[in-house]
Amino acid sequence: MAVIHPKLEQGSSARVTNIDRGIFEGGAQGAAATVSVLFPLPLPKAYDYLSPGALAPGTFVRAPLGPREAVGVVWPSPPDGASPEKLKPLAEVINAPPLSPAVVDFIQWTADYTMFPLGAILRMVLRANDALETPRMQTAFVAAGAAPSRMTPQRKAVLDIADDRPQTAAALAAAAGVSDAVVRGLADAGALRRVEIDPDPPFAPPDLDRPGRDLTDDQAFAADEIAALIARRAHKAILIDGVTGSGKTEVYFEAAAAALRQDPAGQALILLPEIALTLPFLARVEERFGAPPAPWHSELTAAQRRRTWRRVAEGQARLVVGARSALFLPFADLKLIIVDEEHDNAYKQEEGVIYHARDLAVARGARGGFPVVLASATPSLETVVNVDEGRYEAVGLSSRFADAALPDIELVDMREDAAEAGKWLSPKLVAAINEKLVLREQSLLFLNRRGYAPLTLCRRCGHKMTAPGSDTMLVEHRFEQRLVCHHTGFSMPKPSACPQCNAVDSLTPCGPGVERVAEEARERWPEARIAVLSSDTAPGPRSMREVLDAMKNGAVDILIATQVAAKGHHFPNLTLVGVVDADLGLAGGDLRAAERTYQLLSQVTGRAGRAEKPGRALLQTYQPRAAVLEALASGDRDAFLAAEAEGRKTLGFPPYGRLAAVTLKSRDEAALEASARAMRALAPNADGVEILGPARTPIYRLRGVARQRMLVKARRNVNLQAFLADWLARVKKSSAVRITVDINPYNFL
Repeated sequence: MAVIHPKLEQGSSARVTNIDRGIFEGGAQGAAATVSVLFPLPLPKAYDYLSPGALAPGTFVRAPLGPREAVGVVWPSPPDGASPEKLKPLAEVINAPPLSPAVVDFIQWTADYTMFPLGAILRMVLRANDALETPRMQTAFVAAGAAPSRMTPQRKAVLDIADDRPQTAAALAAAAGVSDAVVRGLADAGALRRVEIDPDPPFAPPDLDRPGRDLTDDQAFAADEIAALIARRAHKAILIDGVTGSGKTEVYFEAAAAALRQDPAGQALILLPEIALTLPFLARVEERFGAPPAPWHSELTAAQRRRTWRRVAEGQARLVVGARSALFLPFADLKLIIVDEEHDNAYKQEEGVIYHARDLAVARGARGGFPVVLASATPSLETVVNVDEGRYEAVGLSSRFADAALPDIELVDMREDAAEAGKWLSPKLVAAINEKLVLREQSLLFLNRRGYAPLTLCRRCGHKMTAPGSDTMLVEHRFEQRLVCHHTGFSMPKPSACPQCNAVDSLTPCGPGVERVAEEARERWPEARIAVLSSDTAPGPRSMREVLDAMKNGAVDILIATQVAAKGHHFPNLTLVGVVDADLGLAGGDLRAAERTYQLLSQVTGRAGRAEKPGRALLQTYQPRAAVLEALASGDRDAFLAAEAEGRKTLGFPPYGRLAAVTLKSRDEAALEASARAMRALAPNADGVEILGPARTPIYRLRGVARQRMLVKARRNVNLQAFLADWLARVKKSSAVRITVDINPYNFL
């Protein structure tokens, strides 16, 4: 595996000898010491090296690793006891802010909890590849106060923009609509002055005295309760439990201000579940605090990631907003974590190191001794049970901001109010949309299924189109005339004939996706302004924002969308939400299926009626007696959660028990079968532990890799990680079979 940090060039300012910087702890400089170094690679432990002096844990170094040198971190693990003459010396010490003791502790705890190699956790911290290098100063330009001997329209355009604020040639040229050469020509002529600037300037500190929006009595009470908790300087998780549109964000903004005001060097982190929410949220934070926060998400450029990483490590980014991976930034002095939409499944990372950011955030606060704020209109059952049992605190917001009313929710029984043949919208939903179009109000049609149709099969032989080497169905995307696998990314043009029986024009789409609903909507309402929003039609955050902004500004009459429109958006003129298939999330054996359905549908119906106009939601279903749908229609969330809790408690599933998934993967199915049987036979006998399986996963083959899974269910007082470690230690490893562990799994496919 490639080393995450690129090799520093000779003479780099980021490279210093240990004696030059004098950063040793204890003993005189030059006194040999043994230090342990952890590398950002999937290695289980740190390795010993010889150092001229004792280095503080968290210090970045370069050390020989095999035939090359690699960047690592001095680790607080005891040396292995090898004699110094057998150890290789460190190559150098890197002049970068060391990882704080709290970050080092969090890395170690996360490795123990997730059961992933220690070095793999460190790699998540070192995601900004060049962050350890001191960047070269950048040339910028300021107005010199002199006019050039020759003035042109292009030069005048630049001078009209230039002032005493340093701006790069590219920035000035772009703003003036000219080439970089015009800017440099003005500098040569003496009209602009060249200055050197740091390419990674510190983030402007938030203005903590800047007043926020006026709070309702409920909001003010909740904000005061959280501020009192912060003032005690102790760890506690606290839930802001508020209906959609109740102003939870304003409450936790006050919490962030209180935490940063209390600790002048302290830092706060706001986690959001999706990038699509991050970009507009940054502007909202800037409006509240008078300065933009430090961002962290996958859409940042390498330079932007480097800037955020360095300034977070130096303590010069006090307020950070990011996706789940922001939890692994090298905070110098973290004092508060806010997890917005804490119930959201996007906080669970399924690739690489498997973890749930909400759970790790609570652990980070517990180990660091600071509060963690969780916010949700539909909190997870785990969080609700923790509140009920006194482990978490909670504050409630029971009404919408500005007295807006919650939408009326009605179930549409599709057995009695069926759609026309070949159509997907019931007469009742069609009539409701007609009414909203007359009133010039907006409608949202929600279907959490991308593409045109989820299944393509042959009418003649019944062949189902699947991805190569996978048991996943190909989804038709009619706008692009392609078949796409949403699990593997495979894509192909839709063939004209069945690949199994060669029948021409026999491949038929089955079931609706958002594109098929949009096709029906355009047929029914040709004069309406209709937009489709999914990760396929708007693949990037900026294109997604264009659609959302058009909806917010009233340029769309009917929006047809997947879950990307379900949360965090405010559409003042949206008064009707139609859920095309409310039963979609109830299929399968997922223990959280009903809970997820409630959360998702509650969020999407909550988009309606958020301003002065009342809202309405129609949920099309073939299971109107399903408990989750009845709870949505009646608005009795607590009764639904109580029933869910009772079912989980009876079965011993989380949050009343512990669960882990042990998955075996291999391209060799015979080896996979044999390894699964052998591993199951080696399982230790332990009181309070039950092993289910092995069994094939519902999607057995993915990208040519077959998978079998065992579920390990244990009582809450069982040390599940210790049991799994004992079990895995007995298993003879095979290069043909890979084993992964998922503590508290969310994905059962």
